[in-house]
Amino acid sequence: MAAECPVKKEQRDGSCPMSKERKVEGKDGEELDPRNMIPRLSQDPLPGQPFPLSKEREVSSIPKSGGDKDDKWVYPSEQMFFNAMTRKGWKWTEAELKQEDMKHIISIHNRNNEEAWREVLKWEQFHAHECTSPKLVSFRGRAKDFTPRARLRYWMGYELPFDRHDWIVDRCGRHVRYVIDYYGCEPTPNNDAPIYLDVRPALDSFSAVWDRMKATWWRWTASEKE
Repeated sequence: MAAECPVKKEQRDGSCPMSKERKVEGKDGEELDPRNMIPRLSQDPLPGQPFPLSKEREVSSIPKSGGDKDDKWVYPSEQMFFNAMTRKGWKWTEAELKQEDMKHIISIHNRNNEEAWREVLKWEQFHAHECTSPKLVSFRGRAKDFTPRARLRYWMGYELPFDRHDWIVDRCGRHVRYVIDYYGCEPTPNNDAPIYLDVRPALDSFSAVWDRMKATWWRWTASEKE
């Protein structure tokens, strides 16, 4: 990631794999996806939608816990993502959105999730002796719940993350939580939408605290080559 990430205070906005499970209802009676506790997203176009959007969904590389051995999480389609953005209050009638923009948005969204999973797997190497095939159980968006680490960076003059996710990972039968803060960065010639991901185990167990301490020690003591 770019050395200047996360960037200084400027902007925010925000916005995630999908699944099908048991029926759960929210306070307004709408059906929720139990793996992320948000309403199930429709593939139906919205009334007055300015252009058709793809309903194709990309299969991720992220193993899904609770299914068959080779089950993977599936990302939302352009139409589902468009519906989700509108549901969160985004007004497409006031935006200069083009049809090709949704392809770009979906590409960034999927790429970020793949990068987040790669970072989780780096942390899981600490536990390779007990589990060689971790899987993602569930995820939850918590954009307004800033972590102490994010607040500390903000007090130091940096921007707050524009989004946050908590991922529950199945470590061969043991569920562990990871926190992911998403920061926007300055565009570069090779990347017009760079995002810095701060992925780390949540400090809710001694094991997670120990992992964070080991990683910090390695960063302080390792040479650049190492």
